[in-house]
Amino acid sequence: MSKAWHLISRPQGLPTMDNFALREMPDTALEPDQLRVRNLWLSVDPYMRGRMNDAKSYAASFQIDQPMTGGAIGEVVESRMEGFAPGDLILHMGGWRDGGVVGLDMMPNKLPRAALDAGMTPQTFLHNMGLTGGTAWIGLLRVAAAKPGDVVFVSAAAGAVGSAVVQIAKAREMTVIGSAGGAEKCAWVKELGADAVVDYKVGPVLAGLAQALGDLGKPGIDVYFDNVGGEHLDAAFATANDFARFAICGMIDVYNDGKAQEMKYLIRSIPARIRMEGFIYTDQFFDCMEEFYADMGGLIASGAVTIRETVHDGIESAPDAFLGLFSGANMGKMLVKL
Repeated sequence: MSKAWHLISRPQGLPTMDNFALREMPDTALEPDQLRVRNLWLSVDPYMRGRMNDAKSYAASFQIDQPMTGGAIGEVVESRMEGFAPGDLILHMGGWRDGGVVGLDMMPNKLPRAALDAGMTPQTFLHNMGLTGGTAWIGLLRVAAAKPGDVVFVSAAAGAVGSAVVQIAKAREMTVIGSAGGAEKCAWVKELGADAVVDYKVGPVLAGLAQALGDLGKPGIDVYFDNVGGEHLDAAFATANDFARFAICGMIDVYNDGKAQEMKYLIRSIPARIRMEGFIYTDQFFDCMEEFYADMGGLIASGAVTIRETVHDGIESAPDAFLGLFSGANMGKMLVKL
């Protein structure tokens, strides 16, 4: 018998515990191309908020009174799927539960034994070697086409994606300005190598960003990696150099309220010839998967890219971990350990 979190009502604004229910799922016999898995780690990510709405998007909506899904690391207990055997550690999309049946629709992939034998922890494939690291790498290097010498501004730089962007950019000899909330997070972003950090809790983002650029002797930014939207995005428009490139990864500022964003400096996109592109990790990942794994694996092995993990314990804690993403409760990657 396993347990899984179900969405029982669609949130209006910020979700609450009333929107979720933890329910038992009875064991069933395996059919061909199915695995029985015991989950070890669960990922919670901001994009899951959009899946709680009944709206067309790049990811299917969670269905009411059905188990939710998401990234997870699990151990195979029983297999009727070719190439998988009991004891294998796998990355799959059967998250929000402590275990159960995983089919091909949940995209199971074995974790590479060489990486595990070399000391890489399994949960690394839920952050720097997985969705968040891949999103950072693709957005910075493919979408924004960032290059050595560029000035890069990263919002939510103390988050899982943002912290990876900071480190990848520094490894490629870029000047990096990060934004984070609070002294502790800002100090960590500096430890990661950022040349300057804007504390958005201290004052307006634009004023902080302009000050950072002045202190560094830079006229403006060449690349903006957006995880936040709102005031951060407008500050990027205001300080962009000609032909700046914006990689739009997320806009967590408006995921819960849905309010229109006021862009005072959007008009600068015309004279500065700014290119702004939204992107989804899965659209490009499979075309560059081998290159990403080789590059990121090397950066992790060398110590150039690290991560902090904010860990909640037990399946019961999954909604709290998820909601913590919207209050800034995490440094680095938010995970649930089972």
